[in-house]
Amino acid sequence: MQFFSGSSLTSVAPESSPAPAAPPGTGTGSNAQVIYVFNRNGVCLLYREWHRPLRTLARNQDQKLMFGLLFSLRSFTAKIDPTSTEHANLGAPLLPGQGCSFHSFKTNTYKLNYMESPSGIKLILLTHPRTGDQRDALKHIYSLYVEYVVKNPLYAPGSPIKCDLFNKHLDQYVKTLI
Repeated sequence: MQFFSGSSLTSVAPESSPAPAAPPGTGTGSNAQVIYVFNRNGVCLLYREWHRPLRTLARNQDQKLMFGLLFSLRSFTAKIDPTSTEHANLGAPLLPGQGCSFHSFKTNTYKLNYMESPSGIKLILLTHPRTGDQRDALKHIYSLYVEYVVKNPLYAPGSPIKCDLFNKHLDQYVKTLI
């Protein structure tokens, strides 16, 4: 597992173009497998698959397990944080930005890339295990989320994301990932 201390999020200012500028990518997009977007309450706002060879669970069970994994890893990393003098009880809820944070971990079959926004939105991108650091990709996906979902007057916060423009730009961007 790879753990990184600290959590930082740089704000991405919208540009004059309809879509925020993407970080450079040169791949075919076959490395991105699945994306999850959760709100701070654990509600899955978005679940998209691009390449998932095997489904072993129902979608609802899969989403609950993923959020449980994130909750446990955040709690665990905060508990063993060597820079903090105050260690909350294991499993105690943390506010966004509190405690030690992780950005990714890797198994022999996938790499989980994770980012949490200051508002508590959690982005999880599953990729091929040999894929490099995806923090810039997650920040770009978050900027797409802000541009096409949050700024959409028809979107009700906390409801599943059903914005065609967001989905279109997300699919286009994922195809460029290395």
